[in-house]
Amino acid sequence: MKPEILVVDDNTSHRKMLEAVLEAEGYSIAHASDGIQAVSAVAEKYYDLVLMDIRMNRMSGIEALKQIKQISPGIPIIIMTAYASVDTAIDALKSGAYDYLTKPLDIDELKILVNKALTHFQLEQENKDLKHRLHERFDFSKIIGRSKPMLELFDTLSLVAPSDATVLIRGESGTGKELVANAIHENSLRKDRPFIKVNCAALPETLLESELFGHEKGAFTGADSARKGRFAHADTGTIFLDEISEMSAATQAKILRVLQEQEFEPLGSTRSIHVDIRVIAATNRDIEADVENGTFRKDLYYRLNVVGVRLPPLRERRDDILSLADYFLHKYTEKNRKTIKGFSPRTADLLIRYPWPGNVRELENTVERAVILSREEMITPALLPDAIQAVDVSEEAEPRFEAAGGSLKDLEKQMILQTLEETGGNRTKTADILGISRRSLQLKLKKFGVNP
Repeated sequence: MKPEILVVDDNTSHRKMLEAVLEAEGYSIAHASDGIQAVSAVAEKYYDLVLMDIRMNRMSGIEALKQIKQISPGIPIIIMTAYASVDTAIDALKSGAYDYLTKPLDIDELKILVNKALTHFQLEQENKDLKHRLHERFDFSKIIGRSKPMLELFDTLSLVAPSDATVLIRGESGTGKELVANAIHENSLRKDRPFIKVNCAALPETLLESELFGHEKGAFTGADSARKGRFAHADTGTIFLDEISEMSAATQAKILRVLQEQEFEPLGSTRSIHVDIRVIAATNRDIEADVENGTFRKDLYYRLNVVGVRLPPLRERRDDILSLADYFLHKYTEKNRKTIKGFSPRTADLLIRYPWPGNVRELENTVERAVILSREEMITPALLPDAIQAVDVSEEAEPRFEAAGGSLKDLEKQMILQTLEETGGNRTKTADILGISRRSLQLKLKKFGVNP
């Protein structure tokens, strides 16, 4: 369906011009001649965007904006104003306007801004809808993530978890493979049954078979009594085999039999034990390469990889870094009985830029260390490991900012002016780097006493 835009302007000729331009772009257009009509229109019908003049009879654009936001808080509203009315435009942005345009309008800028607002709103709604759909049916609250890769992961898990399919989770060390395995089990039909975890890399090969399958008394030296294995304990539930690619060929063969026939024999026994188990496996290796070079059985790989799930490394989900850091900050300030308000701007910048080879586990350790060593209310760069402090911050598109030591307004001014300087005064590029529109940048520069 065509996006529907409500154009609000008491100047009939100007409104008709806007309608013609936007209809030519493929939008469906409705109109209102003043703020009162605009509020009534939004109350009666859903619109994808409102384009509204700020000076109108009966009700101003600012008042209409406030009332529309009460009716439909998420709707993007673009305000049109005379260039001299900078203070009014600032009020509009504070009241929830998406952005503003100055008259006389630049038609190309109008088209770009409308498209940008609609795209942003659509993506925001899709993310909200996905989160609502996922959390309505599934609880992934223990996995922190709002980035696109994580939302896609949650969507996959919502389909995989209710099934009984074998799952192979792949990801670098420290990405949270065990958390994902937990989430799959807790949202499955087996959630009230046992969930047994085995780290295949942590056990010597001589003990791994016994741990997995159990043994009879006298099966080997030191086996003074019979013992049930992890597969027997996991009966009717789920078993999680972490670092599956570390096990020997002999153990791989026995795992394959469990997957194929749902039965196994304890060490020293000729009696087969039947089990009803869901298997979730994980590896941090290139398992296809292991299959290719013969260190991992191809038939077992296909049995395990019924559904493959890949966890993105932290460097691919930078939007989640500060959320994770805040979570760990809260966790370890409570644990160590400290009061720390947050991260300084420069510290946050370093955290986002650092490539995190150790992934989420390394981030957690970094935050815990900083909390323990901190004597102040903010986590400063000096509390970070040398490798993070040494991050190159000279990338052209991602400037770093020193903490101003003053108010948030002072810091914002410093960020904008420093970025403007680093781009050689290119305001379009500066706006793109800061994630704001060029018009918003001009407003802020005006507010800071810089000639826009």
